[in-house]
Amino acid sequence: MQYPSNLRIIRVMCSGMVGPDLVVRALSKGADGVIVLGCHLGECHYLEGNYRANARGDVINAVLESCGIDPARFRAKWVSSAEAPKFVEVVTEFIQDIKNLGPNPLKEMKAKAA
Repeated sequence: MQYPSNLRIIRVMCSGMVGPDLVVRALSKGADGVIVLGCHLGECHYLEGNYRANARGDVINAVLESCGIDPARFRAKWVSSAEAPKFVEVVTEFIQDIKNLGPNPLKEMKAKAA
């Protein structure tokens, strides 16, 4: 199975470790979108990390809006490590949605400032 080649995977121990600061930092450095994939709710190896990640989704969207970033550039999904077809489907759909949004406006501002 193949997923889009323009996806950069950054592994973390648990989706619960990904806070709003990391998402905003990735977008401010020029990423066009950020998707957080974690274990299905109730199946976290760290007990409640994915519930923490799930609760942060609304906070992340609010932070992005306050920074002038379209919240559609962020998504959280729950995919088991045994679900390769679902992983490919989820990331392919996300990348297509990001392509439809166009390049991250912060990337253009950063290029103009340089």
